[in-house]
Amino acid sequence: MISNSITADLIKNLRSRTGISFLECKRALIEENGNIESAIDNLRKSGKLSAEKKNKKITNQGVIFSGIQNNFGVMLELNCETDFVSKDNLFVNLGQKIISQSLKNKIQNIDQIKNIFEIQRTDLILKVGENINIRRFCWIEGESIYSYVHGIRIGVLVSAVGLTKTILKNIAMHIAASKPEYLYPKNIPSTVWNREYKIQSELVKNFKKPSNVLKTIIEGRMNKFINNISLVGQNFILNPKKTVGDVLNENNAQIISFYRFELGENISK
Repeated sequence: MISNSITADLIKNLRSRTGISFLECKRALIEENGNIESAIDNLRKSGKLSAEKKNKKITNQGVIFSGIQNNFGVMLELNCETDFVSKDNLFVNLGQKIISQSLKNKIQNIDQIKNIFEIQRTDLILKVGENINIRRFCWIEGESIYSYVHGIRIGVLVSAVGLTKTILKNIAMHIAASKPEYLYPKNIPSTVWNREYKIQSELVKNFKKPSNVLKTIIEGRMNKFINNISLVGQNFILNPKKTVGDVLNENNAQIISFYRFELGENISK
């Protein structure tokens, strides 16, 4: 028993019918003395049910936010349904508030952020008439961090040792433009490597060349593949004659970690 006649099963029943949070269902049932139909009307009148329905709509627009404070950096992807809402001051203010509080309290968990800002998110859904989704969040800690956002659609957060702020900024811009998936070749999972190797092996089967030549061709293509998806192997955008690894070696420096967010990536249209 949770509260008088309001049982856990009753709350579960209301949640299954509405998709509303446990606490909101409990509140509505208490106010309506356990009557589920009246509780649904209660949720509709308060706008909660309307907001929950919008939660199911696809959000592939929005803004990438980031910030750094006291050697702690964070980055956020806040999504909405249309480009129009992404420019709304209320939407932008929510993203800035999330960044500000995350930096102030050194928050490292997206679930914590979602819990803190759930009421504000729901209220914003009702005001703008679109689903709002706190989709992704990451953090980096260190003495040399750089945050770069290209427009509102691409964001990079990178941590290093041994680099000047200018070079670190240039590498952050490189990451934004070149889309590395991994830091070093050794970070590439074997499943990714094996998949590409099988593809390249199939592609050369029609070549009328000796097996040792085919092996060399495959190795060359695999090296190119590895360099294309690992940061240190990529040609540096400001000086393509060098790789990012070359720039790091020249400065006796090291990239510790990086994150790259691109708005709406991997979200179904």
